[in-house]
Formats: sequence, C-alpha cells, structure tokens
Amino acid sequence: MNPVLFAFLLTLLAGLSTGIGSLISLMAKKTDMRFLATSLGFSAGVMIYISFIEIFPKAEEILQSHWGETTGTWVTVAAFFGGVFLIAIIDKLVPDAENPHELNWQDPQKPPSDELMRMGLFTALAVGIHNFPEGIATFMSALQDPQLGIPIAIAIAIHNIPEGIAVSVPVYYATGSKRRAFVYSLLSGLSEPLGAILAYFILMPFLNDGLFGIVFASVAGIMVYISIDELLPSAQRYGDHHLSIYGMIAGMMIMAISLLIL
Repeated sequence: MNPVLFAFLLTLLAGLSTGIGSLISLMAKKTDMRFLATSLGFSAGVMIYISFIEIFPKAEEILQSHWGETTGTWVTVAAFFGGVFLIAIIDKLVPDAENPHELNWQDPQKPPSDELMRMGLFTALAVGIHNFPEGIATFMSALQDPQLGIPIAIAIAIHNIPEGIAVSVPVYYATGSKRRAFVYSLLSGLSEPLGAILAYFILMPFLNDGLFGIVFASVAGIMVYISIDELLPSAQRYGDHHLSIYGMIAGMMIMAISLLIL
C-alpha cells in the first residue's frame, strides 16, 4: 500500500474511534470503569514508552545528521518541548466547562435543556481542537515508520473513546436522539484526518531531514503531554489508582516486546 495512504488511513481510524465512545455510552447501561481506567493507563504507557525509547532518539539521530551532534541535540530538545508547549497552549485556550479532559461525563442528572446541548456542541468543538495536533502526530509517525505508526494509532484511538462519550452523553440527553449524539461524536474525531491532510499539503512540499526531525521530536512532546495531563489523570479518576498504573506498565511492556520482535 502507498505509505501516504496507509498513514492517512491509520489517522482516520484513530480519529473515528470517538464513535466507539459514543456507542459505549449509548448502548451500555453502565460503562465498565475498571476496564476504561486500565485501557487509558495502557494507552499512556504505550505513548510514553514509544516517545522516549523510539521517537525522540530517532528524531535526535536525524537532526544530528542534518545539523551536527551539538546543534542537532539542542534542536531535538527544543522541538520536544515545543510540542509540549503547543498542546499545553491549545488545552489552556479551551474553557474548562467545555474541555473534554475536564468534564465529568457521567450521566447528567438534569432534564434535556439548551444548556446540555450547548455543552455537547462545545465539547465536540473542544475535542476537534485537541485532536488536530494528534492527527498530525499520528500521520507523521506512520509516514516515517509504518510499524511505529500502528501502536501510536491504537493508543490515540483508546484515548479518543472517553472523548466520544463526553460529546454524545449531553447531546443525547438534550435531544433524545441517539443518532444525533452518535453523529456529533463521530464528527468531532474528523479533525484528526484533517490534521493529516493539512500536514501532507503544507509540510510535505517543504519536508527535508531537518524539518522532519523537528516535527518528529515535537510529536514525542505532544504524546508525553497527552499521557501525563490527560490519560493518566482520567484513568485514575474513572477507576482504581492501581489499575491505571498496571495498565501503563502493561502498555510499556507490550510496546517494548513489539519493538524487539518486529
């Protein structure tokens, strides 16, 4: 398969996993918190391990080859924290009330209302804003190394499931329409493939080793921030503290084994 098409399809599937979260919230009477907490911890483990063990060193190698050992190392570190600050700024600009990472997405104890609909719509917008850089990260990683892109896409997909729940629950309670709640949730994930498309058309024409190394190091920073700021706190909030840690360690172990045998 064409590498660009493969990277885009991975990004698309990761983004559309918000629909899985919607289906879980609409079909299940009660979400399995223990499983969700473990899954989110697992996703964090995969992303943290792969960022520090695989992506960061690969970016450093590319940039050192392009700019020399000292300058390349400094650029790698700067790009890594640039990715951290980028996603942190995006997170900060989204108001807490509509931020999917600040929401309590348990069934609201309120009757359908305009307020609930507004919450659902703004949450969908917030999810879209957050998912945009994640789409770039997934796409660029899969483009550089397809075997690396697959676990990253899976980790991002797991991360997107509770976001889909955060969108669909208030929309459903506001409208009474499961179909409408599912559609809004699914659409909120489309910013990830949109990020991939823009990365392809804007970055690809200018892509050389230096730019690619910077983007790759920034991807590592974005994923570490997502793991520490979003996934692990969410995992601990939705389940037992130890489940999130066990899930994280399991994610690291499976990622380590997969990198060794592939």
